[in-house]
Amino acid sequence: MRPKIVAEAGLPTRVGQWWESIPFLTSAVVIVCGTIYLVCLFIGYDSFYEICFLPSAVISRFQVYRIYTSIIFHGSLLHVLFNMLALVPLGSELERIMGSIRLLYLTILLATSNAIFHLLIALLVAHNPFRPNQYLMDECAIGFSGILFSMIVIETSLSGVQSRSVFGLFNVPAKWYAFILLIVFQLLMTNVSLLGHLCGILSGFAYTYGLFNVLMPGTTFYSAIEASSLLSSCVRRPKFIMCTGGNPTGYIPTYSSQNTTSSGLLSGNIWRNLSSWMPQRETFAQSTQDSRFPGRGRTLGSTGSQVIPAVNSDSNLQARLLDNNNSDHSSNLAATGTVERLSDGRRSAVDNTVAAAPEGLTRHQDSVASDEQIQKLVSMGFEKTQVEVALAAADGDLNVAVEILMSQQG
Repeated sequence: MRPKIVAEAGLPTRVGQWWESIPFLTSAVVIVCGTIYLVCLFIGYDSFYEICFLPSAVISRFQVYRIYTSIIFHGSLLHVLFNMLALVPLGSELERIMGSIRLLYLTILLATSNAIFHLLIALLVAHNPFRPNQYLMDECAIGFSGILFSMIVIETSLSGVQSRSVFGLFNVPAKWYAFILLIVFQLLMTNVSLLGHLCGILSGFAYTYGLFNVLMPGTTFYSAIEASSLLSSCVRRPKFIMCTGGNPTGYIPTYSSQNTTSSGLLSGNIWRNLSSWMPQRETFAQSTQDSRFPGRGRTLGSTGSQVIPAVNSDSNLQARLLDNNNSDHSSNLAATGTVERLSDGRRSAVDNTVAAAPEGLTRHQDSVASDEQIQKLVSMGFEKTQVEVALAAADGDLNVAVEILMSQQG
């Protein structure tokens, strides 16, 4: 008799599946930073003073290149390892929502704003009339952690939670979460750059409060870049995520009124977070995946590697729900068999939505989503009727509604 086939995948297979679930830009940053560290290690390069962010050198010698070289070089194995492990969940979550090109643009913008904040604070401390100090002007900062602190602020704001857990030990208000991490890391590792991390937090809050909106181009800008022949080989890769969101201003919503559990790297139980770094077996059919969202889809309010059944199960249904604003098409949609593929909770919300008349849709929506939620999505540039239908299909979950609206635009 044939021996029983072992269902458990081998370690190489699981590692491969885990790596393939990481989107294009996030995995590219991991490769670039890891490769640069290994090259420096092999050739014995340790002159980080030449490429780190040094305010005095930027001001006196106008070495602007330090703004960008400083974020891709790391000083030790633990430094690069911890930063990249933190980047994988944070970057993957943001890239699946923003798209690869948009996240790249945001990363460059955050690096630039971090450097500007760093310079301004260093100059203020060095030239204040009360107690001038040149220490910050001569501080050499290096590593990707400044960008990570910006991502933590943005992801925390997107999750909409009221509190977050620090390493599973205690909970803190969400608005203070990044500052608590800043203090904790400063106490645990005295050689980290306090100002570099603080500037990352400031940039993250500047983004969430809309101060960068004038610098964020519309979706036509990202679409033009994606259509460029220079990026054709990258765009064709399955891990590349297109910037197909319906937001004309080029930025994503920064707050959700729902109190969901966040899936950030540094929240929740630390052992659960550590286990999430390990490769896992696929538990759903490959045919249900959206090619623009490879790997396991997760909302910002999920934990671990939960699958989003409503978004991934039937993208055609989402498109048909949102492509039309009249009740006649809604009635035709209710007669199709695709509704049966939704979960019970999603099916109930969709049936109630498509069966109601246009004037009854608003009354039903009051029980599913608040006017504040509708207004947030309408302010992004979506049609109000599309927003109401998407929120009904998502059972009032703002994060899922954003995913539905964005996937419909593809």
